[in-house]
Amino acid sequence: MTELEKWKLKQLEAVASQRERMKKAHPLRQLFLELTLQCNEHCLHCGSSCSSRPCPTVSAADYHTLLAKVKRDFEGRLPFLALTGGEPLLRKDFLDIANDARGMGFVWGITSNATLIDKAMARELSRAGMYSVSVSVDGPEAVHDRIRERPGAYRETMRGIEALIGECGSANLQITSVINHGSIGELDRMFECFVGLDIDSWRIVDMEPIGRAKLNPDLLLTPDERLRLLDFIREKREMRYPVTYGCCHYLGLKYEREVRDWFFCCQAGRTVASVMTNGDIGACLNIPRNSRTVQGNIYRDDFSRVWEEKFEFFRGDWADESAECSACPHKRFCGGGSCHSWDFDGGVQQVCMRGTAFE
Repeated sequence: MTELEKWKLKQLEAVASQRERMKKAHPLRQLFLELTLQCNEHCLHCGSSCSSRPCPTVSAADYHTLLAKVKRDFEGRLPFLALTGGEPLLRKDFLDIANDARGMGFVWGITSNATLIDKAMARELSRAGMYSVSVSVDGPEAVHDRIRERPGAYRETMRGIEALIGECGSANLQITSVINHGSIGELDRMFECFVGLDIDSWRIVDMEPIGRAKLNPDLLLTPDERLRLLDFIREKREMRYPVTYGCCHYLGLKYEREVRDWFFCCQAGRTVASVMTNGDIGACLNIPRNSRTVQGNIYRDDFSRVWEEKFEFFRGDWADESAECSACPHKRFCGGGSCHSWDFDGGVQQVCMRGTAFE
C-alpha cells in the first residue's frame, strides 16, 4: 500500500468516526426550502420530476413563522438556507422570502436555471444578500436544450450567468452539470466554455436513476463512462482548475479525495434537513418521499422537535437493510452510499461504485 493510500485510510477512518458522532449529535447545518415544484423547463434527469403545472406551496408568511422559530431554537448556530425548487424564481415573492431570511440573520444560496435572471434581477439578488448561486448547464447549446426539452434554454441560461457575473461579484457562482450517456463526449467542449467564465467552481454529477431519470434509463452512464468522468475531473483538478465531483457516492481509495475536496459521507438527516412545497419535513430533497422518509409537517409538527427526536432511519445504518451492503468490506467507509439513490422498496443501493471506481 502506498503512503497516499495509507493517509487516505486514516482520513476515511476519521470520517467514519465522525459519521457515528453526527448520527447522535445531528447538528443542523443546511436547511433546504423547496419553494416550488413548478419549473419552466422539463429536464430529462430531474430528480424531483418538476413540471410547468402549478403546485401547492408554503406561503411567505408561513416561511417567516418557520424561520423565526428556527432562528429562536438554533440561535448562534443557524443553518445555511438553500432556496431551491423547481425554479425558485418562478415565485413572485421570492425576493420577499430571501430578504426576510437575511433580515433574521440567515445566510442563503439559490439553485436556479438562471433563465429568469437579467441584470436587474441579479442586482436584486445581490441586495438581498445572496451568498451563493448554483446554475445548471448540462452541455453545449444543442445538448443542453435537448436535455431541458426547451429550445433557447441554453442561451437564456448563459445570459443569466453573464448577468450574475456582472452584478453579483461577491457571491459564489457555481455551474452544476448532470452528465449522461449522450453528453459524456462533450466534457472537453464544456470545459473550454466554462474556463473562460469568471465562475468559482464547476460541479459535475452523473445522471442517476431517480425521479424523471427512471423514465430515461438509456441516458444513464455505463461503468466505463463513469470512470471516464472521474478521470476527467481528477485530471482538471491536478491542473488546479476548480472542477469537482458532486457529494454523492463512496469512490474507494483510487478516487476518494482526488475528485473533490472532502471524503464521502452522506449527511442526509444528520446535518441536512428540508421543508417541501407542502410543508413536509425531510432530509435531502432528492430522496424518495414515503412514510419512512417524511418525518413530519410544519403545519402540524414542531420543526425543531422533529429534527431532534425523529429521522430514525437516517441516523441508523441503511446498509444493514441490504444483505450485499451489510456484508461489504467497505461498509464502514461507505455507510450504504447516498441515501437519495437508495431503493426503499427493494432495500438496495441503486448506485454502487464497487466494481466500477474500485475493486
